[in-house]
Amino acid sequence: MRSATAVAVLATATSVLADTVSLDSSKRGLCYVKGENAADDAIWDNANGTLKWYYNYQAQPTSGIDDRLQFVPMLWGTDGQNSGFYQTVKGLIDGGRKIEYVLGFNEPDGCSNGGSCINPQVAASTWRSEIEPLKELGVRLGAPAVTGSLQGFTWLEDFFDACNGGCTADFIPVHWYGNFEGLASHMGQVNASYPNQTMWITEFGLPQQSAAATTEFFNQSLSYFDRTPFVTHYSWFGAFRADVSNVGPNSALLTSKGQLTDMGASYVGLTEAEAAKASSASSTATIAGWSMIVVAAMFWTLA
Repeated sequence: MRSATAVAVLATATSVLADTVSLDSSKRGLCYVKGENAADDAIWDNANGTLKWYYNYQAQPTSGIDDRLQFVPMLWGTDGQNSGFYQTVKGLIDGGRKIEYVLGFNEPDGCSNGGSCINPQVAASTWRSEIEPLKELGVRLGAPAVTGSLQGFTWLEDFFDACNGGCTADFIPVHWYGNFEGLASHMGQVNASYPNQTMWITEFGLPQQSAAATTEFFNQSLSYFDRTPFVTHYSWFGAFRADVSNVGPNSALLTSKGQLTDMGASYVGLTEAEAAKASSASSTATIAGWSMIVVAAMFWTLA
């Protein structure tokens, strides 16, 4: 049972959320992480939602996400061989899909927790052959998204040195996991290092913290991004269910049953009634899917 104090804190956090976070932001997108419940995908591209774009760490779009959300391809990593990224993106464009942006390597300075672990020289060579030519197709290029650490700054500097002027990034993606003060300071350092570049915050969160602390960080961050001119895009890391979250259950935008949390509804841009309907549709689809499995199993057993 929750204590009266906990309920009061949660109510206060929810009130602040409603007061400070806009339901509609032209900058807000989806950091899509594939889960086991495909029905959840319908929540992210809900017709009443206000998300504008998404990426999925891959070069190809996710089949369960509607074209209403602008897809941003990513070259996650490289071993120095031809990845086919350029041809894949060109194929999407030739096929009629609107591709305005691509993202470079994912945390290439990290060799664990999702990092692509790439030598800066190898990354520079791959960029020149697979990413830079997309400029000629009118695509804007996102620099490699390094970790929010001194190691990340060093790697990115080494990368641009290795490029020797041949890697012309149009914006700097940023990852941050920690408190708001650290986030604001880190963004200031990035802006000072690359003053002529706009910034995308493609992963951010406050892992393994209480609901109240997470909500406060969420409020502060989104409000800050929305009013900061050099930030043009951002995506919260938490588009999954609470029971599979590797950053703590309070960072997830969905409950363990696939229902939007208050924070999730606000992020997607749905009113309370719209969020309840979207969550209900997702839960119904999941139940229906399991029902089909059970029925199929029964027929197989009887046969």
